[in-house]
Amino acid sequence: MSDTIVKLQEESRLNPDPVGLDLTSGEPINPKDAGIYDNYVVKKQIVNSCSIIASNLLLVDEIMRAGMSSLKG
Repeated sequence: MSDTIVKLQEESRLNPDPVGLDLTSGEPINPKDAGIYDNYVVKKQIVNSCSIIASNLLLVDEIMRAGMSSLKG
């Protein structure tokens, strides 16, 4: 694993283009050559949005349960 990190750091130092990791071979690749165009900011926003959406769904579920229990009582 650390060998892979060393390879990525070395490739990043030598090449001004973005460097990615080929998950099948473990070798550094140019993401553009592999057809990968998503960037880190987009992925970070998606993960952040997922947690907010899940939190809101749990809140709605809790409110609906509270409403249903008040109707029964």
